[in-house]
Amino acid sequence: MKRTFSTIAAVAMILGTGAGSAQAQGLFNKIKNKVKEKVEQKIDNAIDKAVNGAVDGATNAAKGAVNGSSEDYDPVANPAGAPSTQSQAPATADVSNVKSDFVPGSIVVFEDKVSGEQVGEFPSKWDLERGNAEIATVNGEQVIEFAKEDSWIKPLISKNPKNYFGDEFTVEFDLMYTEGGFEIDFMHPDEARDHEIFTLTWGYNYALRLDYVRASSESNTDKEGDSSQDQKTQLNDKRWHHYAISFNKRVIKVYVDGIRYMNVPAAKAGAGWMTFFYRGDQPAYMKNVRIARGGGELYGRNATDASEGAIAKAIAETGKFVTNNILFETGKADLKPESMDEIQKVADYMKKNATARFLVVGHTDNVGSATSNQTLSEKRAKSVVAALAKLGVDDFNLKAEGRGASEPVADNKTAEGKAKNRRVEFIKK
Repeated sequence: MKRTFSTIAAVAMILGTGAGSAQAQGLFNKIKNKVKEKVEQKIDNAIDKAVNGAVDGATNAAKGAVNGSSEDYDPVANPAGAPSTQSQAPATADVSNVKSDFVPGSIVVFEDKVSGEQVGEFPSKWDLERGNAEIATVNGEQVIEFAKEDSWIKPLISKNPKNYFGDEFTVEFDLMYTEGGFEIDFMHPDEARDHEIFTLTWGYNYALRLDYVRASSESNTDKEGDSSQDQKTQLNDKRWHHYAISFNKRVIKVYVDGIRYMNVPAAKAGAGWMTFFYRGDQPAYMKNVRIARGGGELYGRNATDASEGAIAKAIAETGKFVTNNILFETGKADLKPESMDEIQKVADYMKKNATARFLVVGHTDNVGSATSNQTLSEKRAKSVVAALAKLGVDDFNLKAEGRGASEPVADNKTAEGKAKNRRVEFIKK
């Protein structure tokens, strides 16, 4: 505490207050108390950090949470020992030699954040192909639990349930599992389950494997990609990992935690619908599923993927159009020039649909305070409304709203996730 009071004395000298008056003495006491609080807060933080580190180390040792442990772990039955929910990039990956170029599709076809569900019931936004799945909680968060042995589910989509992809689409989700195998199957619109165009699998003796192409009901595999030589770290490490799949006309790319591990050319187009399949002796858990049309242009050409027809279809099927292609200056509400192509397409749609009314919602990543992000998102939404009005849209049909960083659709711990969270939504009113 000697340093505390020497600091107080120094401040008092600088202020020239001395201690000869009641006013000066009051100021002196206020400074003394403030400095004392700051010092005690730093001491408490240091103690907490040390204690938490010791407790975490002991807990990990006891629970077998360290990679390589052979102890079984049930995060639902024992949430107190649950692993970190943060996506972990594979530790051995050479990040300098891989690319993180994933661009999410902007026409949302299906989205399930797994919230507001009844625990123990089948997830309301899904359909069952075989086996069983139900809503469970992990660390107080609702997730989809794939049952042991055999679970096979698909998105419940009312319109065109077997033909919702198109030539460009992206699929994203978070997954945590301990053993067994997970599989995503992409089928042709005219084909039933098990007649895949291509299949992504992982688990067992490999990390990721892509098999394609099956033509119609043929069972032979023509081409394949295998990441097991590139990715030494297995993904069944009791942690959440974020997966993303991008298909663009003839190229399949697969990403884990923002890092691209597969880039397979000359793939076969024509996928219409998909299923998620899991088989293992322990349950697996999934959340934050997002399926969207569009995505990154082949070989990095940054063209937007919206059109009047695509916007109309998105509004008809989901009630909203979501885009990451409306860009702003960093930390500001000023629109970048390249945003105008996307805004023009929205304007064209609205002018041809005079009764269309939209709630224009701005979203940010989590950089900065909640208050500043809320203010920034509101200003950005207003900038979009103003830009549409300048293009001839009746602003009576538009209402701006900001939601800051309160509704993320991706992990804010990665650059990819932050980019996805900085978005504008046009919600039908």
